Amino acid sequence: MNNSTLYALTVLIWGSTFFAIEFQLGVVAPEVSVVYRYSTAALLLFGWCRFRGLPLRFALRNHVWFMLLGLLLFGLNYILTYTAQIHITSALAAIAFSSMVWMNIINSRIFFGVRAGRGVLFGALLGAMGMYFLFAPQISTVSLNDTVFFGSCLALLAALTASFGNMVSQATQKADLPVVQSNAWGMFYGTVFMFIVALANGREFTFEWSASYIGSLAYLTVFGSIVAFGAYLTLLGRIGAHKAGYAMVMFPMVALLLSTLFEGLEITATTVFGTVLVLTGNVFVLRTRKPAPQCELTGAVAPRRV
Repeated sequence: MNNSTLYALTVLIWGSTFFAIEFQLGVVAPEVSVVYRYSTAALLLFGWCRFRGLPLRFALRNHVWFMLLGLLLFGLNYILTYTAQIHITSALAAIAFSSMVWMNIINSRIFFGVRAGRGVLFGALLGAMGMYFLFAPQISTVSLNDTVFFGSCLALLAALTASFGNMVSQATQKADLPVVQSNAWGMFYGTVFMFIVALANGREFTFEWSASYIGSLAYLTVFGSIVAFGAYLTLLGRIGAHKAGYAMVMFPMVALLLSTLFEGLEITATTVFGTVLVLTGNVFVLRTRKPAPQCELTGAVAPRRV
C-alpha cells in the first residue's frame, strides 16, 4: 500500500472516530469501553497473525518495547484524553492534540537526530494557525478558569504521551520488528494496563446492548484501532514521525465535516480560511524530496534535512 493511501486512511478513519466515540459515552465507563475496544482488537490481530502464519514469539527484550508501546499509545494516552474532555470541550482537546506535530518534530530530533527541513516547519506552522481559525468560534466563548486550564494540561500531556509512543513505534521498526505483531502485543499490554486502571478506579464492567454502542464499538475496534493504527504506524516507519504526525492536524478537519453534516455546525469564513491553511500546510509537510547522494568511494549518505 503506498504512502498516500496510508495517510488518507489514517486521516479519514481517525477523523470519524470523534463522532463514533460520542456513542460510547454514557452507560459504560470510558476506561471499560477502552478495555473492550483494545482487548477485542488484540484478539483479532492475534487471530489474523495465526491465520497468516506470522510469528508471534519474540525475545523478552522486544516485549519491553511492546509494553512501552501499549502503555504510551494504547493506554495512558487514552486515559489522559478521556479525562481531559471531562473538563474541556472537544475543540480545545483537538487543538491541544494537534500540538503533537511539533512534539514529533522535537522528539525525532532528540531520539533519532532527524532535523526537520524548512518545508516541514513552515507546513506545521500553517497547520497550527489553521487549527486556531477552524476552532475559533468554539474557543472564543471559553473562559480560562482552573478547570479549563487543568483539562488543557491533561490534553497536552496526552499528546506528549502519544508522541513518545510514536518514538517507541519508530524504534521498533528500526529494530525490524513487524508493525502488525507489534500492534497486537502493544494492544494486549495496553488492555492489561487499562484493566488495572479501571479496577483501581472502581469501575463496573457493565455493557450496553444498544445498536449504537455495539456498532460504534465495532467501528472503533476494527477501523479506529486495527486499520488506522496499522496504517499510521507503517507510514511513521516510512516517512518519519515528524511528517506522519501532521495527520493529527488533518483528522480534526474530518471531524468538523461530520459535525457540519450531522450536528448542524455552521460554516463560517474563519472555517474556510482555517481549512485552506491546514491543507496548504499538508502540502509543505508531505512533499517528498530526493534522497541525498551517496559518496562514490564510501557509499556514505551526506547529512540532509527531511
